[in-house]
Amino acid sequence: MKTEELAKEIIANIGQDNITYATHCATRLRFNVKDESQVNLKALDRLEGVLRAQFNSGQLQIIIGAKVKSVFDAVSEKLDLENQDIEVKAVQQKKNVISRVVETVAGIFGPVIPVLIGCGMVKSVLAILTTMNLLETTSGAYQTFSLISDLIFYFFPFFLAVSAAKKFKTNEYLAVALAGAFMYPTIMEGAVKVAETGVTSLSFFGLPLLLVNYKSTIIPIIISVWVMSYVYRFVNKRIPDMFKILFVPMIVLFIMVPLGLIVFGPLGTYFGSGVAQIVTYLYTVNGVIGAFLFGTFRPLLIIFGMHYAITPINSQLIAEYGYSVISPANLTGNLAQAGACIGVFLLLKHKASKSSALSSGVTAMFGITEPAIFGFNLKYKRPFICAMLAGGIGAAYINFWGGGATALILPGILALPTYIADSYIHIIIGVAISITLALVAVLIWGIEEEIPAPVTASVGNGTDGSAAANASAATSESHALTRPTGTMIVGSPINGIVKNITEIDDPIFALGSGAAVESIDGKVYAPFDGKVVSLFPTKHAIGLMSNEGVEMLVHVGINTVKLKGKHFTAYVQQDQVIKQGDLLIEYDHEAIRAAGFDTVVPIIISNTFEYQSVEQIAEDRVVQNEALLRIHA
Repeated sequence: MKTEELAKEIIANIGQDNITYATHCATRLRFNVKDESQVNLKALDRLEGVLRAQFNSGQLQIIIGAKVKSVFDAVSEKLDLENQDIEVKAVQQKKNVISRVVETVAGIFGPVIPVLIGCGMVKSVLAILTTMNLLETTSGAYQTFSLISDLIFYFFPFFLAVSAAKKFKTNEYLAVALAGAFMYPTIMEGAVKVAETGVTSLSFFGLPLLLVNYKSTIIPIIISVWVMSYVYRFVNKRIPDMFKILFVPMIVLFIMVPLGLIVFGPLGTYFGSGVAQIVTYLYTVNGVIGAFLFGTFRPLLIIFGMHYAITPINSQLIAEYGYSVISPANLTGNLAQAGACIGVFLLLKHKASKSSALSSGVTAMFGITEPAIFGFNLKYKRPFICAMLAGGIGAAYINFWGGGATALILPGILALPTYIADSYIHIIIGVAISITLALVAVLIWGIEEEIPAPVTASVGNGTDGSAAANASAATSESHALTRPTGTMIVGSPINGIVKNITEIDDPIFALGSGAAVESIDGKVYAPFDGKVVSLFPTKHAIGLMSNEGVEMLVHVGINTVKLKGKHFTAYVQQDQVIKQGDLLIEYDHEAIRAAGFDTVVPIIISNTFEYQSVEQIAEDRVVQNEALLRIHA
């Protein structure tokens, strides 16, 4: 059963109106309900993916296993819960504001990356065809290809509205309506005619509604949808059900459209004007320092949609002096992002991700950096930082040698003939510095890759029969996993004394398929090659998945969630790739025992429904990676 279907069935068998509070721990969904008699425990017990359902201490507990977090997220989305798990919130708050903003922006861009790459590649091909005079810019073919290449770049707010609405869990169609307000002809045409008419704004009850070109902007729509998510929830809860369809959309639009066009939309324009003045001042005081700073921080202007504020300065410089000393920073900044993205391509292991990274790097070479920045460099953070510094160094070098650009053209490799310096070789060297420094820095610093899907490998110390030989890799297109046949041996993650799982003092774990071990050194090791699929904030439990798809829950102690992480140290993070023998968790078993908790470690195979049986084969004592379980596939 898929996660969404399981969440739907769980809610149906509890009763949506019957739920007053929901949370989760390492293995269990926990619900407070109004009426226990309305809960269909038998139906919950029979659901595929549910190990056990029971009432305990006045709370409904549904045992899921290692996938509990994803099921809880699906339940939360369907219930629109405000009361999320306190433990989960605490983990999120540990991240600083900048990290959370960067991850949010990168997450919003994730769904639109394929279209972004596709349009970017078309734009790159079009640039090559026109440069080589293979296609006339006046032809219908050129206009058609140009239309294709500009689709996402022109209508960026619409694409981002949808993904932002999903990210912030709000109404997608109202989010698209906000994007429509930014792109409405009155606003867009008014912005184009500002120089001609002198009209820069509309009056909205005395408040200035600026006429701004929003076609490639990013931040205004993201901020607007984020704010709308709160406004929508606030309004929706206060309007009676029978009037929601009439008044909720109307009130939300009455509030958000003026707010977006008066406040959030023009923010980039206001800040952009200030940035333009700062850049001009820096170049006036010291061109080399100004070039370094502008070349370094220009990618941040791209993220916030403020890089267009520099265009008028470039135009004025070219008109007065025949060249712009600011433009080289545009070139080195773009090519540094390309170099960093190619570095990511070289480091990535997942084939589909590698292909996208290479395409994004190529498009960045031609001056279209959005796929590289938002698809990869910003996502992994380190490549973005490497590219920023490399772009700044390259810009400073070119400026030192009197570099400039004689025309406003998309800053990429095809624009190189428009750049000048004391000697043209310095343009080539500056570009090479930017690309090479970014690429090498990424290769040295590395990335923390998230593997979208596991690949097949042997489990534990070995296999019985031909399990390893019969295992096949998951396809990168569908990420589907082919299960091996025969039997598999899974090693122990613990050094200690083996106990029968049915004998431990927990009625739920005692029903599980696995084993229990009393540790002698307070350490949990990786029993196989795979990844961490869940790590509870209190670090007392960890969910693992082998490269063959075996899902294991290692739960240190009984009821140790109450310790709230005290006496536990985790050496891995969620989604981290692990190798057999890696130290995952260390804990003070003596201190935990002294605090009154049972320190036995249940080791549960949580996806037993995918196998015929799980058999404990170790007795008495076991050391890490020594055969503990036999799985009949």
